[in-house]
Amino acid sequence: MDFPFENRCFEAQEKLSRPELRELQAHRLRELVGRVANVPFYKDAFAKAGVNASTIRSADDIRRLPFTTKEDLRQHYPLGFLAVPREQIARIHGSSGTTGKPTFVAYTTQDVDTWASLCARFLVAGGLRPEHTVHIAFGYGLFTGGFGLHYGVEKVGAAVVPASSGNTPRQIMLIQDLASQVLICTPSYALTIADCAKQKGINPRDLPLEFAHLGGEPWTEDMRHQIEKELGILAFNNYGLSEVIGPGVSGECVARTGMHIQEDHFLVECVNPDTLEPVKMGERGELVFTSLTKQAMPIIRYRTRDIAALDDSPCPCGRTTCRMGRVVGRTDDMLIIRGVNVFPSQIEEALLRVDGTAPHYMIEVDRPGTLDTVTVRVEMTPKFFSDSMSEMQALHDRIDREIHSVTGLRMSVELVDPQSIERFVGKAKRVIDRRREKGLI
Repeated sequence: MDFPFENRCFEAQEKLSRPELRELQAHRLRELVGRVANVPFYKDAFAKAGVNASTIRSADDIRRLPFTTKEDLRQHYPLGFLAVPREQIARIHGSSGTTGKPTFVAYTTQDVDTWASLCARFLVAGGLRPEHTVHIAFGYGLFTGGFGLHYGVEKVGAAVVPASSGNTPRQIMLIQDLASQVLICTPSYALTIADCAKQKGINPRDLPLEFAHLGGEPWTEDMRHQIEKELGILAFNNYGLSEVIGPGVSGECVARTGMHIQEDHFLVECVNPDTLEPVKMGERGELVFTSLTKQAMPIIRYRTRDIAALDDSPCPCGRTTCRMGRVVGRTDDMLIIRGVNVFPSQIEEALLRVDGTAPHYMIEVDRPGTLDTVTVRVEMTPKFFSDSMSEMQALHDRIDREIHSVTGLRMSVELVDPQSIERFVGKAKRVIDRRREKGLI
């Protein structure tokens, strides 16, 4: 599917030469090290490493600085990484945590404006124009997605429908009545909207939507094709995380050859998650981000746990920034099944290759004895839902072969009725690991 126009709208910083960009990063890295020198965690870490602002000569000196993890943020709860006086805080957001308490992030007024500008950048790169109406179906609250994209859309000058999340029939009514051309939500919720429309007797392709900017969870290229087929739109990928700034870290241009990282604001590394050494360009590794310009709570070498590859080859759009590929999984979401590393996204990829399956599934891992077992419950599409045992068995066997082809493992496949697997308005939860509940891992 071709985009209806060529997009050559970008800022000067998006087309800097690599030497110019590295010089800018070095300058901003020196400033950053100076700004966080009084943050207790970094003060101690810098002293141990023997570094300070004056020792930063180039962007490559980032490797002399300490890594930061989510656990470090938890240990300094709630705002121990704050680098400005409390009275300068303009906004506080947070991400969910396993302890029941969120990981908080703070913003100054300047940070909020920077954040909006970064979101505006990738939205424009993906075709957003002032004349558009944008339907935002992200939650508005501590989660950064809704507000970040909202202010980015406003920065572009487009109209915003802040629908928030949930109540899908109402979302469809708003999209229809207000003639929204652009949808912003998670990939899984875009499919939920399509499913709900069909249940209401509406052809999803008859909705006024033309394209979507989707993020907040990993998704595959096969899911992109499914979304585009169901809704008759173009779907663009974007990436961000609360600890770094929120959405706006990277996003696709109309060429859709990867997500352009806003390298004038973020210094990215891709490392082997075991050795923490850099991987070669184009190889998958764990993404590590340093927020060069954030004021309230900047972060240095944040280990995202997200696995992706970087690409510095020229992009047809003219932007010179490095691009990141899809996040294929997280180091903490990777399943080790009988000694084999498997990401949930691999199972999704296999399922979506099989005609007759819906993009709704659940993976359950258990260890009833000494061996791990994996059960994949997958919905059938209404078209393929059949009482014929031979047809059901044939579909089951196709799924089994495809999963084995992609993962190298045999898994138990259960075909379930259409609409029987839970739908999510936020990030989809695809895995139940009983081994963890039993304390076996």
